[in-house]
Amino acid sequence: MKRKVIVITTGGTIEKTYDEESGTLSNRGSQLQQMLSRLRLPYTTIQHHDLLSKDSLEMTEKDRKILLLAVENFLDQAAPILILHGTDTMDISAHLLYNEISHSKPIILTGAMRPFGFENSDALQNFIEALMACFLVPPGVYISMHGIIHSLPGVQKNRERGTFEKIQNSGKETHSLQ
Repeated sequence: MKRKVIVITTGGTIEKTYDEESGTLSNRGSQLQQMLSRLRLPYTTIQHHDLLSKDSLEMTEKDRKILLLAVENFLDQAAPILILHGTDTMDISAHLLYNEISHSKPIILTGAMRPFGFENSDALQNFIEALMACFLVPPGVYISMHGIIHSLPGVQKNRERGTFEKIQNSGKETHSLQ
């Protein structure tokens, strides 16, 4: 019997590609199919929804409302929700979801510090870990990065370390996959 995961893609570094002509990195569409082609998932069905293709620093309040509406529309399905998101404002989107929706299933956000396809990219690792977390954590909103699953509220990006951490005295747990 196959398990289903709803994957919503919004862009961010995890989905950036290099444009040889301009010498720039940009979001030009989801990279999820390329990631999935490198995995063997005989027991999992991915339902992919390419919502946005933006760097999270360019996301507006309207974009976050679109993400919120998309998540709300999938809450009635019997499947966890995994969101690929840029890391710069991932915590803002995660807190919006935490505050605005019922916690009836796992909703996990992940991203990458280096784009998929680049040497030393953390994209595939973070995606695989977040995918696994979809079936391990209780209902709630989480950020999964670098072997750690942070439950909301009280999670923020540590820009110096290039990862996420719990804010002291935020009241929720952090789970390690290590």
